[in-house]
Amino acid sequence: MRCQKSTSVVFLFGLTIAGISYAAVHDPQIDRIDQALYKAAEYLIDKQSPDGAWRSEAYGCFKDGPSLTPYIMSCLFFVPGQPEKVRLSFNKGVQYLVSMVNEDGSINAGLRGLNFPVYTAASASRVVVLQDKTAKNMHAQTVWLRYLCDRRLTGSLGWNPSDPEYGGWGFSLNLPRKSAPGQPKDPMCGSNLTSTVFGIGALRSARVPPEDPIWQDILIFVKKCQNFADDPAESDQRFDDGGFFFCPNDPLQNKAGIAGPDRLGRQRYYSYGSMTADGLRALLACGLSPEHPRVVAARRWLERNFTTKTNPGIFADDREVLRNATYYYYLWSVAHAFSRLGVVEIETQVGRLDWAHALACELIDRQGPDGSWINSFTDAKEDDPLVASAWAAAALANCRQVLAPGDTRSGGTCPAAGIQGKSAKGCLMADEPNSHPK
Repeated sequence: MRCQKSTSVVFLFGLTIAGISYAAVHDPQIDRIDQALYKAAEYLIDKQSPDGAWRSEAYGCFKDGPSLTPYIMSCLFFVPGQPEKVRLSFNKGVQYLVSMVNEDGSINAGLRGLNFPVYTAASASRVVVLQDKTAKNMHAQTVWLRYLCDRRLTGSLGWNPSDPEYGGWGFSLNLPRKSAPGQPKDPMCGSNLTSTVFGIGALRSARVPPEDPIWQDILIFVKKCQNFADDPAESDQRFDDGGFFFCPNDPLQNKAGIAGPDRLGRQRYYSYGSMTADGLRALLACGLSPEHPRVVAARRWLERNFTTKTNPGIFADDREVLRNATYYYYLWSVAHAFSRLGVVEIETQVGRLDWAHALACELIDRQGPDGSWINSFTDAKEDDPLVASAWAAAALANCRQVLAPGDTRSGGTCPAAGIQGKSAKGCLMADEPNSHPK
């Protein structure tokens, strides 16, 4: 794969502004990545509203401000060298998110509430302390994290460990309480792997210690999304390939579709790339070692199916149109999965491959002249360039850190910040009725 180097790139962030010496780096691939990331930053900063938020020009659900703002900030923070214009833009975003925290410790979610409560709260709790750990920002992290933890499907909301939904996070706009017996189930009231990965990221950023029981609680849900059986008596080799799917017991939301019944009569779902990358990251974050059989199986699936061209896996015929709806999300998540493992080369079906170089080349080749990326598929709204560009740029920044780990030009590191005034079990407080501060 060959990266196409643009001959007409104009840097908004010149070397004197960024304070960066390019002579120190000799790998032309790194320079191409930097060019692409600076162009992406120019595009994204140009789309920022005066109040510090980002709002979609394509989708109404993303016009509110909270939905896109922390998500785009997560990308900007890792722009190489953090030029002044990037820092100023990032800080404006922080001020916007901090301003949503009320004096009483609640979130000002507006009259209609947040469109994506878990995604917004998880990302906001991370980004408000990445740049400056002021008392105000740390307090905002605590409030956003509490808002997030309140929405995990646990005993305080009526869920039991035997429930398929137990332990994770989902899409519910309100507190996801379990329906009373005989009452209809809210279709939005369930856990899914993507929301859960965002929740996990917030907990890791807050440095919730590995011995905290919340990790084993979340792991209960994560395991239910993997085509893997700990007990050989329950295994079916036709389906147990080590990959992951979106959520248990919901054919509609699993993009790859139904794989069929296994030998025990259980309905099974196809594994696919974006979810297997998410699942591998979740297993590691919840405390499983790289040598654990579940982790090994997920890694093997990702390596054997790895491609930069498409979201891999088997998709049912009527679901093929959904394969690449999450293409840029897949690239973002698989970059995180391999870098978390510390993997430089992977063993694909066609031989060993430097995954970060291959992925970076693909992303550079797909970038538009204005610095954005866009997907032609609409189901996951990646046809909105603000959505696709943030996934793509974050994936590219991740590749850069793998390809040049000691380069001081790399963007901001992600120093996890502790939460002032909360114990290690602070995030578990939401599991106990009326035990957390109001």
